Amino acid sequence: MEIEKTAGTKSVNGISMYYEIYGEGEIPLVLIHGGGSTIPSNFGNFIPYLAQNNKLIAVELQAHGRTSDRDAPESFEQDANDVVTLLEQLDIAKANFLGFSNGGTTTLHIAVRYPIVVNKIVVISANYQKTGLIDGFYDGFGAATLDHMPEGLKKSYLELDPDPAGLQNMFEKDKQRMMNFVDLSDDEIAGIKAEALLMLADRDVITPEHLVKTSRLIKNSRLVILPGIHGSMIGEICAPDIDPKTLGFTAGLIESFLHS
Repeated sequence: MEIEKTAGTKSVNGISMYYEIYGEGEIPLVLIHGGGSTIPSNFGNFIPYLAQNNKLIAVELQAHGRTSDRDAPESFEQDANDVVTLLEQLDIAKANFLGFSNGGTTTLHIAVRYPIVVNKIVVISANYQKTGLIDGFYDGFGAATLDHMPEGLKKSYLELDPDPAGLQNMFEKDKQRMMNFVDLSDDEIAGIKAEALLMLADRDVITPEHLVKTSRLIKNSRLVILPGIHGSMIGEICAPDIDPKTLGFTAGLIESFLHS
């Protein structure tokens, strides 16, 4: 399915931030990708399903894809500020947010720090504390090199920016952020007033227990656990056996949540 898009960049907090807009709707849905990713690698297969009944604004974050870098480490706090600043420049006062993986963590930071701009949030396969990751996630993490990065993510980045130095830089900054993962507190999560749809795969890198805890802290939340692995429910590029029926089902759940 081909969906018409417009694309552009804005000067945001010292970086040139790339974004794409699809579809139509009163309250846009902002798509926030995960670490090491781009709009196409995270959402390329999923956008056609979501854009049929929604206005979408997909972004690329600091040092990712077509967005430039700054002389500072990546942080979820900075990404949250960058996204909100971009929306201000696009004259958008209120939005829904959908974040996948690290993008889901960024979405939680937006809900905590910038509630005035938030209508509803969809958080897919994301944690707000380091302990929310499965046992063994960090085994050998400190010694990881670019060779350990999934080929699909490397290819997607280089298709948008053919500079290998940019790819290496993104990898190092993403790795450092995960090594130094800064938790949100339970009280901060409990303070989220926006309605939230929390989604996870049953063989994900986030534990179901962590998502259940999150759902109990956010008063106005709904919890969904679907069969699959990290990214399969949205057709992320590294997920095997991408199934259109799964994408349609996931999109249907999100649609029902956003428009209820």
